Amino acid sequence: MHRQLVRKQAKHRDIVLDTNTRLYYVEVRPADIHNPAGDLERLREALAKEWDLDGLEVACHVLASLQSALRAENWKLTVAILAGAEIVALWPGLKQRVFGVAVDIGSTTIAAYLCDLTNGELLGSNGIINPQIRFGEDLMSRVSHLMMHPGSEGELTQVVRAAVNRIITDLTRESAVENSDVLEVVVVGNPIMHHLFLGISPQELGAAPFALATDSALSVPASELDLDVNPGASVYLLPCVAGHVGADAAGVVLALEPYLRDEITLIVDLGTNAEIVLGNKDRLLACSSPTGPAFEGAQISAGQRAAPGAIERVRIDRKTLEVRFQVIGSKLWSNESGFAESIKHCGITGICGSGIIEAIAEMYLAGVIAANGAFDGGRAAVSDRMVANGRTWSFRLHSGIPEILVTQHDVRQIQLAKAALYAGIKLLMARLGIEKVVSVRLAGAFGSYIDPKYAMAIGLIPDCPLEKVSSAGNAAGAGARIALLNVAARREIESVVRRIEKIETAVEPQFQQFFVDAMAFPHSVDQFPELFSVIEKPVG
Repeated sequence: MHRQLVRKQAKHRDIVLDTNTRLYYVEVRPADIHNPAGDLERLREALAKEWDLDGLEVACHVLASLQSALRAENWKLTVAILAGAEIVALWPGLKQRVFGVAVDIGSTTIAAYLCDLTNGELLGSNGIINPQIRFGEDLMSRVSHLMMHPGSEGELTQVVRAAVNRIITDLTRESAVENSDVLEVVVVGNPIMHHLFLGISPQELGAAPFALATDSALSVPASELDLDVNPGASVYLLPCVAGHVGADAAGVVLALEPYLRDEITLIVDLGTNAEIVLGNKDRLLACSSPTGPAFEGAQISAGQRAAPGAIERVRIDRKTLEVRFQVIGSKLWSNESGFAESIKHCGITGICGSGIIEAIAEMYLAGVIAANGAFDGGRAAVSDRMVANGRTWSFRLHSGIPEILVTQHDVRQIQLAKAALYAGIKLLMARLGIEKVVSVRLAGAFGSYIDPKYAMAIGLIPDCPLEKVSSAGNAAGAGARIALLNVAARREIESVVRRIEKIETAVEPQFQQFFVDAMAFPHSVDQFPELFSVIEKPVG
């Protein structure tokens, strides 16, 4: 009904500008009948003399346009050189600006950031829904689609490349930039998106030992990936960490730099497949956890993605069970004057991920559901918001069209998702030999909009001081921007990834027990003293 909001805007950060592709202006000695040197040879001579650039290779498409370009501006030329070794583009006269795009290909959304390679300026950012979603909400359902439809990986590859082209074109159009002036693209993504973008079937990632075709960083000509940019543009893909911990996790690590810190930090990149990194400068561990799409509104009875009309904030009175909520598209709470008028353009359409987390946390804190997730039918005497549903109950958030209920099934879906994430975290904590985390960074679009108090109340993240839980925004996209603008950062993350210890949750014997323990709110074993020092613990 309404276009989904892709909440992956770029945040300001300082990046040392040291690009892989650079512009050089030269004045080339004119052709001379008495000196039969070719145009390319005289261009190389000028670059060596003026810029100390020797032994340069040249792309074939560049050679085809060299002569006309030299003569168009009286032997004055600007050339783009990749890695100080190859001429990849040229323009008559003085060319002052070229551009690069950092792309984060997520299973649900694709975000991209357009940057000026000559000064590092961020010119624009945009996000769209990944059109592969029609082949499956989560990663493994897309792998299942490939297994059931042999040879269909070509279609999924074409779809994701077309989406990347679309978002690049949208960005260049908005900034009055030509696609042909885009000379660098940096891509991050989870391993399945990474493989499909490259045209590689990810079927081997569907079963143990979850083998990647490659986990190395790659530099690929953009023309081989059908990207609508300059023919000489290059595409750099950050390295993958492990079978289900991808280049997006590498981007997060590059952006947040836990490998430089003394303090042990937990980093959680929340999505349909959560990626978890734990450690400091001495030791880093990583794993992925199959949370599924429940946090994005899928498999929830009134669930939807974040779009105008979706409930995103919920509060429940502990005594009366009266509800107030906020909807995307309005800053007012539902009990405030003017609320109905403020949502006329969007209405109330459902509940998104942050809304369902807050609703279930508030239901737990108000005693509507017990620690095991079961509804307390006794609360029906307090409020008619408790709605009988067969042998169990539902809780009404909104009466009207549509009626929005939180059902027992909804609670179970969130329990399964949060238990999978918490079990992955516990696995890393056990391997690192710690019982408590000091700080938590929540990355990803979804992580940016979760209230840490409610995330902790349902046991999505471990107990720690609430002020030590912070949003990192789209850290994977930030890492891609860093790699786009600083070539030394590419070498740095390639080195760091090689020493990250990879834990495969699917084959770890402890994972199942950790998962079972984490089904309770907030947890059946772990205590949450920091959390319950700031909020009242429910009775019972």
